Amino acid sequence: MRKIILLSLLLWGISFTASAQADSTMKEYVGKYLFPEGSPVTEIDVILENGALSMASAVGTSSLEKTAEDVFTITQFQGTATFKRNEDKKIIGVSINAMGYSLEGTKQETVNTTTVKILNLLKSELEEKNNTINALLNLLNTSK
Repeated sequence: MRKIILLSLLLWGISFTASAQADSTMKEYVGKYLFPEGSPVTEIDVILENGALSMASAVGTSSLEKTAEDVFTITQFQGTATFKRNEDKKIIGVSINAMGYSLEGTKQETVNTTTVKILNLLKSELEEKNNTINALLNLLNTSK
């Protein structure tokens, strides 16, 4: 009985780890991809929900099914999405071939919200110090 319980826990742990690794790998593709002006779509959002990738744009949404490394079938539009990587293996763009169109998109860099908050806080502090300095300068100028 103990062996069955241990084996069950071991199998559950392996499947949980494999699932977490798959989600982690799929997160690389998530983001906003921008396309040149005049393209049938100007941007596409790649979304990860419940371990599955999908693509959303102004023309519709489609699930993505992985067929090879960095290559996915765009199921609702009978096409393919091939994600591009740089020399550091980071996803930097996507090439889409669907319904007679061939599109090249660039992944938009996301800004860490914590970084934005810190920069805004620093900006506020600098503005406050600048106001204090200006007030002191005005006081010195009026006392002359």
